Amino acid sequence: MFRGSFEHAIDDKGRLSIPARYREILKRRRERELVLVDLLFDACIAAYPIKTWQQIEQNLLSKGNSDKKFREYARLISARAVESTVDSQGRILIPPQLREKADLRRDVVIVGVLDKIEIWNRDRWASFCAQERDPEDYASKLAELGIRV
Repeated sequence: MFRGSFEHAIDDKGRLSIPARYREILKRRRERELVLVDLLFDACIAAYPIKTWQQIEQNLLSKGNSDKKFREYARLISARAVESTVDSQGRILIPPQLREKADLRRDVVIVGVLDKIEIWNRDRWASFCAQERDPEDYASKLAELGIRV
């Protein structure tokens, strides 16, 4: 599982160094490929290890084509998915269209979110973290997850 957050920089060629802790997780899993995707509803790019993404694709296939909204979502998410191999220096290449969508310039925050890694514009991440949240609702959701506050 991916946990924690790290500030990094994207170079002029669009390459981003994956944090060493995350590279170690990928190495243990024998995975060198990530699938980068714009999930449409968040202001970031999600990076899934290839085996996790393949499971998502299997889930999409198993749902069939009977629901129009589901077909549309499957089409959109598949069209926005791009494979990126972790190079020998631990970097991935983020294509220009994904960098543009998430407003990824130089300074970014890499966030571990359980089965995936999110890549955020640093200012957008700060704004997300600063949002007011209902403490009771937040505590209730944590309790549903078994986290006592």
